[in-house]
Amino acid sequence: MVAEVIINSTVKNLNKTFDYNIPAEIAGIIKVGDRILVPFGNAKKLEEGFVVGFKEKSEYKVKDIVAIQEGFNLKEEQIELAKWMARRYFCNVSDCIKMMLPPGTTTKILDNRVKEKNLNFVYLKKENEEIDFLIETKKLKSEKQIRTLKFLQENDGVLISDLELFADVSRAIINTLEKNGYIEIIEKQVYRNPFINKKLKRDTDLELTDEQKIAYNSISSCIQNNEFREFLIYGITGSRKNRSLFTINT
Repeated sequence: MVAEVIINSTVKNLNKTFDYNIPAEIAGIIKVGDRILVPFGNAKKLEEGFVVGFKEKSEYKVKDIVAIQEGFNLKEEQIELAKWMARRYFCNVSDCIKMMLPPGTTTKILDNRVKEKNLNFVYLKKENEEIDFLIETKKLKSEKQIRTLKFLQENDGVLISDLELFADVSRAIINTLEKNGYIEIIEKQVYRNPFINKKLKRDTDLELTDEQKIAYNSISSCIQNNEFREFLIYGITGSRKNRSLFTINT
């Protein structure tokens, strides 16, 4: 099996797929959207690429994929969207793919990327009714263990650090409950949000100046009346408009 790969590059000549052989050890797990490392050209350093498709064989002599990068991979639907965006906006597929990746993960320098983080979450392993019964029949007597279980009844799937803080219990109490089969601790991978400490204010619509209103109304009137006219619009320096010629065809 051969993977079709887009190299993570802004070079226009590389805006195409390259074939790479899929080694046996990753044949069962690799999928469209995976971020991979591959040898490319004569460079000694491995290049990053994105798997965008598969085929049975290649007409070229192909090299092996070296590794699949963990985390921040895409779905097949996102890859198809990136291909459409590249055709629509005349840009590289890799540029469109990077727009779908979480902020802080697009750089090719691995050490500079926002890292995934593994955290421990606590879940109840017994039903609420069984826990209530054990408490009522005094089979569960520890005040701290009862407090922990009652907190989890209302907040199941809480971070272990939050459980210690809000239930005011030690890690030893939690470990005892886990050992006795009341709870289970599950490690999950979470993504760090680079905007978590930033306050973002939503933009509001700007009011048009009198001159802008005149220009807008003139163009809008022609569109509504199915008229063909040309408009030469002048923009001041720094307004991101430059001098533009707009032709309205209806």
